[in-house]
Amino acid sequence: MTIAVKHRVLLTLFMLLLLAAFGLPFLSYAPNRLLSGKSLSLFSLLHGPALWLLLPLAALAILSLLPPTRGRALLAALAACGVLTLAFWISGQAAERLAQEGSRLARTSWGSGCGLTMALSLLIAADAMARLTASHLRRMLGNALVLVLVPSALLLFGHQLDQLSLLKEYHNRQEVFDAALLQHLTILLATMAPALAIGVPLGVLCFRSERWQRPIFSALNIIQTVPSIALFGLLIAPLAGLATAVPWLAEHGVSGIGMAPAIVALVLYALLPLVRSVVAGLQSVPAGVIESATGMGLTRGQIFLRVQLPLALPLFLTGVRILAVQTVGMAVVAALIGAGGFGAIVFQGLLSSALDLVLLGVIPVVMMAVIVDSLFKFWVSILDVSRR
Repeated sequence: MTIAVKHRVLLTLFMLLLLAAFGLPFLSYAPNRLLSGKSLSLFSLLHGPALWLLLPLAALAILSLLPPTRGRALLAALAACGVLTLAFWISGQAAERLAQEGSRLARTSWGSGCGLTMALSLLIAADAMARLTASHLRRMLGNALVLVLVPSALLLFGHQLDQLSLLKEYHNRQEVFDAALLQHLTILLATMAPALAIGVPLGVLCFRSERWQRPIFSALNIIQTVPSIALFGLLIAPLAGLATAVPWLAEHGVSGIGMAPAIVALVLYALLPLVRSVVAGLQSVPAGVIESATGMGLTRGQIFLRVQLPLALPLFLTGVRILAVQTVGMAVVAALIGAGGFGAIVFQGLLSSALDLVLLGVIPVVMMAVIVDSLFKFWVSILDVSRR
């Protein structure tokens, strides 16, 4: 049977999913959080209602061998969503059963097989959504609704996963988690605001003046090559001296460690992609459009606000999206100088050799980065639709 080129992707992902689900440890059971766990395979968990997992797997196997159509793409997305949901449910049910059989300190964690099964299910569904519709906006909405919100809300709010060690870590540190979330969002917003205030004028200056473009980009490139930890360390002494010389700054939280050096360093790192996106966006505006606006009698400022800025906005937002995602990730490292956020949870887990505690800090960072990235892509898609 000849398989369509597009379905080679589906078939490949499905085969990898089978290898991950049945060939790798699905769960890990340990007497406590510090001891290494005993691996549990998916075969040992497939009994009773868990056998329903075979139904969406069989559907994916059949669909991967059939000619592609939009209807079959929808079925593939629903089948992948079913695999994802049932993987969550099976892991939660197994963790609840093991908690009843073992001690109060026993921990059940997701194994590599379970994690890869969930990830590959998301990839299969995303590929199906891409074949289902050509609209980027509709694909984003479909992925968000079907693949993330529905199964996650159904299982998390239904307390199906409470006995998993990751959720136990969350319940034990809920106040710490909430504080870390607030700190991480504060770092993100406190970085974005000054970065935009500095980067946008610099980008406009670089676009309008070739004389200033080279030295500005050279300086920003040098900053970008400095490792983040080194830059954080270089800022400790100057900010500590500044706080000592100006007590008012110390009263408002500026010091050698903490959030102040983290925000300064992150703003410096954010300038290069932001300035480049501003310059690239303004350079993408056709010269004929500017000439037409000039012929209509518009001033230089009116041309910038009414013509150049709207046309350059999609590329500019792409740069803002990059720096926002970059800031979310780099804020983790800022915990090393006392900035807080999810990085504090990650490093605490590393120091105590608690993998679930590390995941408690890593997973929200990944989700936050995906959400920020998706929001900016959604905004750009709306701009593209409004122009048509």
